[in-house]
Amino acid sequence: MYGNSPFGGETEQVTLTAEQRDQLRKDLASVAARTRELLPSEFVVGSEIHNSETGPRATIAVQPPVGSVVSADYRPEDAESSSITSDERDELAQGIAASAALQVKQVMGDDTAPTAQ
Repeated sequence: MYGNSPFGGETEQVTLTAEQRDQLRKDLASVAARTRELLPSEFVVGSEIHNSETGPRATIAVQPPVGSVVSADYRPEDAESSSITSDERDELAQGIAASAALQVKQVMGDDTAPTAQ
């Protein structure tokens, strides 16, 4: 289901209808919008759908103001599960936002905390 998932072995090619692909695109746009709501405006959020060997793959990515891009993938397991549920959208948005915020924290380190005087 999620990219880089260690479970699952060989999978069959998933083919989506135009309507299913459009729904997946809308779901992905919803995840991107929710992610933007969770992060300050300095974070750039993008998304795309492209084809892989097993079928369509949706990617959401965040470029923090410092550090590397953080991304997450969603691959429908079959045509019937091509849309992303509301819970999955929230989970993806929260997870990618948290990962991007952590990326900034790791790059900045603890030296950026204001000092009390």
